[in-house]
Amino acid sequence: RTPQAVAELGWAAPTAIQAEAIPLALEGRDLLARARTGSGKTGAYGLPLLQHLLRLKAAPSAVAQAVRALVLVPSKELGQQVVRSLRQLAAFCARDVRVADLCAQTDLAAQRPVLMEKPDVVVGTPGRVLAHLSARSLSLRHSLELLVLDEADLLLSFGFGEDIKSLLCHLPKIYQALLMSATFSPDVEALKELVLHNPVTVRPPEPQLPSSSQLRQFVVRCGTEEDKFLLLCALLKLRLLRGRALLFVGTLARCYRLKLFLEQFGIPACALNSELPARSRCHVITQFNRGIYDYIVATDEEAPAVPVEQPPRKKRRGAAQSKGKDPEYGVARGIDFQNVAAVINFDVPPTVESYIHRVGRTARADNPGTALTFALPEEQDALAQIEDTLAGENGESMLQPYKFSTEEIEGLRYRCRDAMRSVTKQAVKEARLREIKDELLNSEKLKAYFEDNPRDLHVLRHDKPLHPAIVKPHLRNVPEYL
Repeated sequence: RTPQAVAELGWAAPTAIQAEAIPLALEGRDLLARARTGSGKTGAYGLPLLQHLLRLKAAPSAVAQAVRALVLVPSKELGQQVVRSLRQLAAFCARDVRVADLCAQTDLAAQRPVLMEKPDVVVGTPGRVLAHLSARSLSLRHSLELLVLDEADLLLSFGFGEDIKSLLCHLPKIYQALLMSATFSPDVEALKELVLHNPVTVRPPEPQLPSSSQLRQFVVRCGTEEDKFLLLCALLKLRLLRGRALLFVGTLARCYRLKLFLEQFGIPACALNSELPARSRCHVITQFNRGIYDYIVATDEEAPAVPVEQPPRKKRRGAAQSKGKDPEYGVARGIDFQNVAAVINFDVPPTVESYIHRVGRTARADNPGTALTFALPEEQDALAQIEDTLAGENGESMLQPYKFSTEEIEGLRYRCRDAMRSVTKQAVKEARLREIKDELLNSEKLKAYFEDNPRDLHVLRHDKPLHPAIVKPHLRNVPEYL
C-alpha cells in the first residue's frame, strides 16, 4: 500500500539518501544518515517506518495496539510537516497506521485523549514528548520499536540535548534508531554514541547545493542601506523577479521594517518569526504553499550550538535569544516551503551554514531556483567566507554578479527614500505588537469556531497591511515614464 502512496506523490525514483538508507533500515539496522536539506530524508525513514508497522500488524499472532514509533523534531513547524508527509505515505493504510501530532497544540491536556488511543506513531519535539512521559500520558518503555531523530544537529543547537538524555531513560533497552542530520558535528557524534547501537553511516556523495544549471546564485554589492531597499523595490514592483520568494533578514525588527516598507508600495508580504503563535506560523506557511500570497519575510534565528551539559532551560532560552520568542521555532532549516522561485538574502547570512540552509529553500527536487544576496561594504567579510567555501573546482565563485543598470532605477529612488522615512522605529514596534495581538485573538478566541468551520480559516490572511506607518497612496502606482 505504500507503493500506491509513493506513486500518488509522483516519486518516480529514489533520491540518493533514500536509495542507500531504505534497504538498510528495512533490515533493522541503526542508521546515522547525513544529507542536505530537501534531499528526501523524511521519505528515507518514513517508508521503512511504515513498512515495519504494516509487517507487524500483518503477523498471524494478534499484536496489541501501542505506540511503536517515535519521531523527534527540533521545531513545531517541522513536526507538522513530518506528520503531513507520514500521513501522505500512509494514505492507503490510514486505518492500520495512525500518526499522532504532538506539535499542533500547546495544551498538554488537549493531547491526552489522542495519546489514550495509543497511536502507532508519535511525532513531537523532545520537550513536549518528555512532558507527556513525565505526566504519564505517554508510555514507551514496553512498546517502542523505532526511534527517529530528524535534523539531529538542530535538535542539539536548539538546546534539546538534556531533554533527549532524560527521554532515553523512558525507552526500552532494545529498539531500532535512525539519526538523520544535515551536518556531522561533534555533538551529533556524541548523540550517536548515546542513541545508536553498531550503526551504519549513510553519507551519499552530493554537493552542498544544487548545480548552477538548477540553482542560479547572484550577489549585488550595495553601497548603502538605501540601495538595498531601492533594488528590492525595483525587483518586486517592476516584476523583474517572477514567482514566490523568501526574503531573509537578520533580526525581527528588520523583518517588520521590510514588511512595512513593502506595504508602502502596495506589495503584500507576511512576517514570519518566533513571536507569533505556532498555529499562526504554520498557517502562514500553508497559505504560502497554496499560492495565496507571494512573499514571506523571515528571520532564520538559528542559535549557535551549545554544550549538551548545560541545563535545558538555559539553552532553550538562549536558542530563542529573546524573551517571548518560541524556543521550538525555526525557519531556515527543515520547513518545506513549496515552489519557491527565489531566496533573497536581504542581509548577508552570518555563516556559510546559514547561507546553505536559507538558499536550500529553493531549487528543491528538480525545480529551478534563484538566490540573490545583497551585500553592504561591512558585510563583505561574511560574503567572502561564503564565496570561498562554495567556490567551484577551478576556484571561481558560484555567486555571480547580478547585472542590471542602476541608472534605470534611479527614478524610483525618491519614492524609496519617502517610504523609508515613513517606516520609523515606533512604527516597527507598533506593528510587532499589533500583529501579535491580532494573531493571539485569532488563535484563542476563534479556535473552536475554526475547527467547526475550516473554510473560514482560509479567509484569514497574514499579509494584510499593519498600517502603523503612514501609507502614502501615490507610492503604489509606478508611472509609465519610470
